[in-house]
Amino acid sequence: MPTIQRLSTTGPDFWARLEALITWEGVADETVTSTVREIISQVRQRGDAALLEYTQRFDQLIAAQAADLEVPASRWRQALESLPTNQRATLETAAARIRAYAQRQKLESWTFTEVDGTVLGQQVTPLDRVGLYVPGGKAAYPSSVLMNAIPAKVAGVPELVMVAPAPGGALNDLVLAAAAIANVDRVFTLGGAQAIAALAYGTATVPRVDKIVGPGNIYVAAAKRQVFGAAGIDMIAGPSEILVVCDGLTDPDWIAMDLFSQAEHDEDAQPILISPDAAFMEQVIASVERLLPEMERREVIEASLTRRAALIQVRDLTEATQVVNFIAPEHLELSVEKPEELLPLIRHAGAIFMGRYTAEALGDYCAGPNHVLPTSRTARFSSPLGVYDFQKRSSLIHCSPTGAATLGNIASVLARGEGLTAHARSAELRLKDI
Repeated sequence: MPTIQRLSTTGPDFWARLEALITWEGVADETVTSTVREIISQVRQRGDAALLEYTQRFDQLIAAQAADLEVPASRWRQALESLPTNQRATLETAAARIRAYAQRQKLESWTFTEVDGTVLGQQVTPLDRVGLYVPGGKAAYPSSVLMNAIPAKVAGVPELVMVAPAPGGALNDLVLAAAAIANVDRVFTLGGAQAIAALAYGTATVPRVDKIVGPGNIYVAAAKRQVFGAAGIDMIAGPSEILVVCDGLTDPDWIAMDLFSQAEHDEDAQPILISPDAAFMEQVIASVERLLPEMERREVIEASLTRRAALIQVRDLTEATQVVNFIAPEHLELSVEKPEELLPLIRHAGAIFMGRYTAEALGDYCAGPNHVLPTSRTARFSSPLGVYDFQKRSSLIHCSPTGAATLGNIASVLARGEGLTAHARSAELRLKDI
C-alpha cells in the first residue's frame, strides 16, 4: 500500500514542505532537449524525407511517400459510421455540450465613437490554420480531439490539421470518429517531435500552422517549447493534478476514487486532499487501501500516491483556500456543503468543481468546459483553453480631423520628450491641414 505524505498547516515548516512537494522540474533534461533540437533541425532541412525516416524509426510505420501519411477523410467518416450506437451517441453528446459552452466564449469585434468623431475599437479574427496534436502511444484520447478542435472551429478557424501517431500503422477508430464529429480538416499519422516540427515549419506535404495545441509526451512538450515563436502554442503541460477540499462529510470512497482518477494518468500525477477533519482523512486512507487492489491501473496509481500525493490538515475551510491559492491546482474539487461561499476566496485554479456530486472526471469528458488546463502552478497567470485562444485581436483607430489635432498635440509633446522627433513631426504635419 502507498505511503502518502501528511502535512499540517500548524507545522513550523509547512509552507516550505508544501512548496517542495508541488515543485515540478520542467519538461525535459538536456538529453531530451538535444534530441528534440536535432529532430526539428532535420525536419526543417529535409522536410518529408525526415518525416518518413522518423515515422519508420519511432512508430514502425513504413510509408512509400509522405502523402501516404495523410488519412483520407473517408477513413474517419467510416470510423464514425462503424462505431457502436452507444459510443457514437456519447461522443456526439459530449461534442454538443463542449460546443454549446464554447459558443458563449466567442469574442466579437467592437467599436465606439468619441465626441469629436474619432472611432476606436477592436477587430477580432480567427487564426488561419491550427495544428492539433493527439497522443497515440499508451492510450487513445478522443476527448482530447473534441476539447481542442471544437473551440477552434467555434472561433472560425478555417483549417484544422490533426496529427496523431499510429504505431505499427494502427489507427484508433474513436480518435478518427472524434475528428469527424469535430470537423477536423486534415489528419496525418505523425507523432513525436517530428510532428510538432512539421506543423511549425511546414513540409511539402504537411502545411505550416499558426498555432499548435494538444498534449503529448516529454518529447512533444520539449518540441513545443523549442518551436514557440515560429508558431504559437497552447501551453507546456506538466503532470495531471487534482486538489480536493472536503469538510469531512462526503463519502470517503468518493474522495478516494477522485484522487485515483488523476493518479492513474501517470506516476508523476499529483493528488492532494485538504480537510480540517483528521478523522475523515483516516477514513479516506482506509478507502484507498480497500479500493486500490481492484484498480486496473493500480501500479501507476500507487506510484503517484507514493511520490507526489499529500493529505493536508488545515484549521478550517478558510485556511484551506489559502493553501489552494498557493498550490494553484489544475483541478480543484470543493466537496463541501456550500461551495459557493468558498468560491470568492479562490483566486488560482484551472477548473473548479463545486459540490459533492461534481466529480472531476465529468469535466474531463462531457460537462462542457475545456479539460485543457494550466498545470504546475501556472493557473496563477493562465487560463483553460478556450475559443479566445484561437482568435486574435487587432486595434482599430480612425481619427477625425478634430481628433487628429487633439491627439497630434499630445503625441508631439510626448515624442519630443522621448527624443523621437520623427514621431513628433509625423503627428505635427497633419496639424497644418486642420
